[in-house]
Amino acid sequence: MLLEEFDPSKEAVINPCMIHDKIPGFPETIVSAFSLMLFDRIVEFLDAEIIAYYNDVDGDKPVYKATYKGIDVALVKGRLGGPACTGTFEDVLAMGGKRIILLGNCGVLDSRIEDCGIIIPTKALRDEGTSFHYAPPSDSIEVNKKYVEEFKAICKEHGYKYTEGTTWTTDAFYRETPGKIERRKEQGAVCVEMECAGMQALCDFRNVEFFQFFYAGDNLDHSDWDPRSLAGHARLDDKEKIALLALELAVKIANIGE
Repeated sequence: MLLEEFDPSKEAVINPCMIHDKIPGFPETIVSAFSLMLFDRIVEFLDAEIIAYYNDVDGDKPVYKATYKGIDVALVKGRLGGPACTGTFEDVLAMGGKRIILLGNCGVLDSRIEDCGIIIPTKALRDEGTSFHYAPPSDSIEVNKKYVEEFKAICKEHGYKYTEGTTWTTDAFYRETPGKIERRKEQGAVCVEMECAGMQALCDFRNVEFFQFFYAGDNLDHSDWDPRSLAGHARLDDKEKIALLALELAVKIANIGE
């Protein structure tokens, strides 16, 4: 099968370093969110400045630099779906940086998880294609190999409850059928999204640290789909506060080595 043809070679025909040069002083930590409305709020809140661009068929996309509590971070908007998201970070990692903190939205497969509730994935089911180009074939990949305890401490400090569990990464959100949802729940999945498996595989392949957490959006654990706060404008103030947890983690990581 094609997805079993993993090639571990680091050299491809097209490599990110052919497209982008390293940027002097590029921040060690990259913080990212998928929602455009939320990301724009983060950029405005931090008074971030553009330091670079990457480019695709949709045009130029900015990379920002900002300072939060004395720590420099790069800000990059996440792109929807595994191929677009990993391609973006291949470009940005070529510019510099040692780790990615990614804030994602997800659908829940457990209705007990509240709207905008925080989820910390521990494993991702690889029901997609991108991760198979960065890691040997398997049904799942271990997620968040570092900084889980640090992030839990941040959540407790700021009064946020959280759920830990397996996430289901899929390429096709219009093919999340009732039968598939039940099978993924049997495999332990508590949520579903489109990027986690691929992003973890990318970061493992490139020897880059990776941490991702989600805020819960739509509810698929019901006979009728409930979009809840899936829309970008819904509960935006709450999502902005949740995004600050990613910045707090960047500060905590920077202080670990001191």
